[in-house]
Amino acid sequence: MTLPKHQAIERRDPPGALVLGGAHGSLAIARSLGRHGIPVHLVTDHRLVTLSRYVRRHAFWNGPAHPDALGSLLKFSQRHSLDGAVLFAGGDAEASFIAQNHDALSSIFRLTTLPWAQLRWMSDKSLMLAHAAKIGIDAPRCYRPRRRGEVEQLDCRFPLVLKPALRTQENAFTLAKAWRVDDRAALLARYDQAVALVGRDGIVMQEFIPGGGEAQFSYAAVFDRGMPVATLVARRARQYPVEFGYTSTFVETVDCAAVEAAGHRYLASLDYTGLAEVEFKFDPRDQRYKILDVNARIWTWCALGDRVGTDFPHVQWRLALGETIAPVRAERPAAWVHASRDLVAAARHMLAGRLSPMAWLQGFRKPLVFAAFALDDPLPGFMELPLALWRGVTHRVPILLRDFWRRTRVRATPEERKRRRAH
Repeated sequence: MTLPKHQAIERRDPPGALVLGGAHGSLAIARSLGRHGIPVHLVTDHRLVTLSRYVRRHAFWNGPAHPDALGSLLKFSQRHSLDGAVLFAGGDAEASFIAQNHDALSSIFRLTTLPWAQLRWMSDKSLMLAHAAKIGIDAPRCYRPRRRGEVEQLDCRFPLVLKPALRTQENAFTLAKAWRVDDRAALLARYDQAVALVGRDGIVMQEFIPGGGEAQFSYAAVFDRGMPVATLVARRARQYPVEFGYTSTFVETVDCAAVEAAGHRYLASLDYTGLAEVEFKFDPRDQRYKILDVNARIWTWCALGDRVGTDFPHVQWRLALGETIAPVRAERPAAWVHASRDLVAAARHMLAGRLSPMAWLQGFRKPLVFAAFALDDPLPGFMELPLALWRGVTHRVPILLRDFWRRTRVRATPEERKRRRAH
């Protein structure tokens, strides 16, 4: 699986980069490349990254699902002469958009995302888990009922977890990332909700592995034609929410040969090229690391790599330009923290007796990189909390309310809907 090489373009300045969407991972791209003097441009629906001093130009769009997404992106590129720029995906929806418009975009940009025929083996959880089983990588036990009657009769042990197979659209299910169910009634209720939002084929149902973020590990890498160029292994010490993290809040580098070997095997088996984070969870019941997810794009805490010599965005940018790079691997300890959310996550752990104040403070003795704040680029850090609150009110809450109303309408009979209209 290789990406097409863009024709060399004569220019005095280094080819720039264009980042689509995203938040903290995209901010890390802008800082990484900007510190090397590389022009960074941004097309987004999220304001955080636009505040970075390293973003030269930006434009807002309605997201990759909008009918005119491709046209507006091409117009932005033409207006600012971005032919030959390296194109980065800031999130799952953006990665799928690039993959599905690969031919059109590869004629203009240097791409860091594979075509959809290859990318779907990482983006679609059902395909990802099937491939992992094929090559001998441990995974949670999965169930694939085809209809509701099979869910009613499903031979399983609770708790279970329902996950969206793809996260290319925004709704209550994809925003939550996972729903835990502890009994049959909860399973059927959540299954009905998930079907209404993503359809029967869009649901992955699997056993729940005990533990929270402290049991989750990641193999993060830049690969080139199946070979690792920059790698590190990290542990998600804390996340928010605590059980099923919407985002990491404290991530630290660790040595874990089992995670490194399994992550390498998965990406190498697909002859992968690009950025990737392969997520695992340690199962204390059988002492195995089981694959959970593969993010075939930039991830939230990728700035951690800059602290340990694996500057992932810059390595990827150089590879996209055709440079030969000696492989690098993280060898020293460091940590990444999302300070405001980590206060909440740490407090929850302390109240549950799983973390002492002293242990929490000791975590900050390592070299640190912050999710939003940087001395040379402070504005995103100062504005992150008010922007997060504003986005929650104007973006997440309307989506949740829309889906709640849709579920209510689906469950109601025609007679009940008539009675409601009458009142």
